[in-house]
Amino acid sequence: MKFKLKIGHYVGIVIGILTLIFSFIIFYPINSPFLKPFIAVGVAIILIPFWIEVLKENSKQREIEEKFLEFVRSITGNVRAGTPIPKSIIEAASSNYGALSPFIKKLSFQIEWGIPFKEALSRFATNTGNKVIRRAVSIITEAEKSGGNIQDVLEGVTSSVVQIEKINNERRTNAFSQLIQGYLVFFIFIGIMVVLQIFLLPQLADVSGDVFSGLASQGGKLAETGDAEIISVNFENIFIFLILVQGLFAGLMIGKFADGSIRYGVKHSFILMLIGYIIFTVAISIF
Repeated sequence: MKFKLKIGHYVGIVIGILTLIFSFIIFYPINSPFLKPFIAVGVAIILIPFWIEVLKENSKQREIEEKFLEFVRSITGNVRAGTPIPKSIIEAASSNYGALSPFIKKLSFQIEWGIPFKEALSRFATNTGNKVIRRAVSIITEAEKSGGNIQDVLEGVTSSVVQIEKINNERRTNAFSQLIQGYLVFFIFIGIMVVLQIFLLPQLADVSGDVFSGLASQGGKLAETGDAEIISVNFENIFIFLILVQGLFAGLMIGKFADGSIRYGVKHSFILMLIGYIIFTVAISIF
């Protein structure tokens, strides 16, 4: 998917950058623990316009698939009446097919201008950017090229699109429980990270400190070389990284299961990563 920067994108980028700047000005000098949550908010503001664009594109593609079924049915009816398929497309272009209408009108204009039917259909499929339409157009053009019964082919394409749409709807319905399960598992994962960071690791650090103190009291070389400081690890950054990675791939898999494509999981990844980061950083800031 290609993004074309619009006014909304620029506004989001400017507001997000200003949020980041003010966050550093206000919280950084005093080393406030709330700096990281505000950084997440600033980054989210920058990304939200692009996230909304992805949602719109996904919704548009679903509408295109639904309207394409109506379009093919209309053409099939005209072909049954004895109208050639190019003329059927021109007649069908006068109807309203929602998000698909601009592409159909462009196809109709190309046919009227004398562009070869096969080439015009190929451009139509490419412009829509929809896999279902590209597959259906490929079947139609090959059938016309080989001299097959175009009416039977159109009916077959209609049946195929109907079956694909039915399968997609059934998958979305069945995947709803998996979607809820994926979100619950992710929040449980965040809870575990919070408990580890706030409660368990400080106790482990105290135990480690007691152990090293005992070694030092016995004149151990470990304390003399300062190895106790060398093995210290910033688990907070590690946990944040784990939460972001978990949110990214959990969202992509949810999109794959629910909608059949990883690109539909971008919206889930964005939500999970943002919420996970904010919950973790705010929790450790409070406690």
